Amino acid sequence: MSHPFESLPTTPYADELIDKAFSRAARAGRAKSGVDAQQSMLLTAANIISDNLENVVTAWPDFDALDPFYDNLADAIVGADDLRQQLNEIGWASRKATDIRHEYERRLHGDDETARKLRKQAFARLADVVEEIDDDLRAVSEAREQLRDLPDIRPDEPTIVVAGYPNVGKSSFVNSVTRAKNEEATYPFTTTQIHVGHAEHEHIRYQLIDTPGLLDRPPEERNDVESQAVSALEHAADAVLVVLDPSGASGYPLDAQRALRDDVAARFDVPVLSVYNKIDRLDDGERGEFDDAEFQMSVETGEHVDAVLAAVIDAVGYEPELPIDDE
Repeated sequence: MSHPFESLPTTPYADELIDKAFSRAARAGRAKSGVDAQQSMLLTAANIISDNLENVVTAWPDFDALDPFYDNLADAIVGADDLRQQLNEIGWASRKATDIRHEYERRLHGDDETARKLRKQAFARLADVVEEIDDDLRAVSEAREQLRDLPDIRPDEPTIVVAGYPNVGKSSFVNSVTRAKNEEATYPFTTTQIHVGHAEHEHIRYQLIDTPGLLDRPPEERNDVESQAVSALEHAADAVLVVLDPSGASGYPLDAQRALRDDVAARFDVPVLSVYNKIDRLDDGERGEFDDAEFQMSVETGEHVDAVLAAVIDAVGYEPELPIDDE
């Protein structure tokens, strides 16, 4: 199952919808004559406007029923309350178009000239209604563009979030343990790509998420949108692995890396494990100095990498739901 915003249809702008409705109405009118032609034009134009606007609204998922991960992420990117209001306005316009159709259907009778004038009057009112929500249509269209390309992270699958400063080996670890080409996607509010890989253990698929731009710096350096995105990740994560580099190669002081680990551990209400990477660059004597993490490994040489993956999977503690036997 893909994420809930991936298949949202294109949202028309006001001028596009008005042109579509009135051009099709003109074709419908040419097929008839007299008052019948005006009735057909009114029915066609109003229905196209009403149906298209209703389709915009109903294509969006119910935010109240969304998984908290996607609810928080959507709120971080586009503002869920604003989007709800914009969709409400579009829904109002859809209903208003139907009301106008019903009102003028009752009035369209008598001579041809009067019917034509009333139909033109109805068209003007329909156009006003659609133009009134043009800003809402454009905002919903922009929200669609931002949300449909979200990473396909599946909150119903057991999920391991990999955190730590840049260049400590997070992506290399994910690439190593998944042993496959990983998916890459960009959050709309970061300039770097997240990496999503999958590892299978005892016939259960685990997704591993590396999130550069979000969990690779202290909380005080994140803006409000990024902080809310981290809140979304809290809902998705079943365990967190914090990777640290004691070799100095990453360019970040070890005290800062440890502080980031402590911030992550305090924030996520799931098991948080930490591992020192790049131990192949340390002397045997130096390795003993780094005993404040559960593990040490070298992605470069493969040392202890499988053990780290096994431990973090064990920390997830995922148990698949089994069919209930009523007997």
